[in-house]
Amino acid sequence: MEALGVVVALVALFGVALLVMAVVGTVKAAKAVAAKVERHGANAQRAVENATLKAKSFAKPGEQGRIAALRLSLRTALDSTRQVLQSGLPQDGQLGDALQLLGRLDSHAAELDAELRLLEREPANDRIAAKLPELRERTERITHSADSLRWAAQDRMRRFADDELSRLSQECQDEAGALRHWTPAEPAADRGAASADPSSAPGTGNQRAAASADDPADRRKGLGTGRQNSAEEILGLAAEPLARLADRLRKPNPAGPNRP
Repeated sequence: MEALGVVVALVALFGVALLVMAVVGTVKAAKAVAAKVERHGANAQRAVENATLKAKSFAKPGEQGRIAALRLSLRTALDSTRQVLQSGLPQDGQLGDALQLLGRLDSHAAELDAELRLLEREPANDRIAAKLPELRERTERITHSADSLRWAAQDRMRRFADDELSRLSQECQDEAGALRHWTPAEPAADRGAASADPSSAPGTGNQRAAASADDPADRRKGLGTGRQNSAEEILGLAAEPLARLADRLRKPNPAGPNRP
């Protein structure tokens, strides 16, 4: 019985834990959906307001159109700078400081936009003409500060991209040079030794053997060579005995022709 009670208690505890986890997950999901809807709703509302201000700046002449143009330029500068900083923040953490400064600018811009909205509804034209130069000067200061942050962030991201591209180009050139240094099938040292030794050239040994075999035959032929051989060389007689024999034949015999 005690074991059964322990098992039932564990099952009940496990069920309660699952129920708590399900409730917590449902609450978190509902909060995420609500935040997403609110964010999209705020973006949609801001887009509608921007379109309305753009239409007023073109449609309404006079001071009302100028006020709408100031509000539109203020919103456009802040929104553009926020988008640039938020897009570059994952790659560059230093842009977080710029986002903090932009948040402070955003608070001043919200106050200025509220004043411009009130001035837009002001029926007295003389008051609008008196307040408008001051509000225009404040608008230009805020928009210039926001533009400076955006331009600096863009230059920084472009510089990082150029540096990365330069390093990548150098690595590609090094790899291309390494790919061109392939190992030849026959070492260059062996080819140089083979070309330096004439005896190892094809056909050299056969030509020498043929020349050595042809020399004795040419000597025996005699007539086939460039120099013609004499009769003594053909008969194999020495030049000096043959000359002595010719001298003896030319001398007269004093004892007569019949004497030896």
